[in-house]
Amino acid sequence: MKYIKKPIPVEAFQTKKPVDIKTNEGIMHANVGDWILTGIDGEKWPVKKDIFEKTYEKYKE
Repeated sequence: MKYIKKPIPVEAFQTKKPVDIKTNEGIMHANVGDWILTGIDGEKWPVKKDIFEKTYEKYKE
């Protein structure tokens, strides 16, 4: 069977400095230009710039 992820809006910002993020999986590092996302339960995780651009688009309310 195949599944597709539900379109759930997330908060996101692009980091201007290297930063370590506390995620549900532990501490993850984000480099300059990476995106920091916040999910529906307040969880945070970093996403590399190129992956973010391939998988996310601006939410139109």
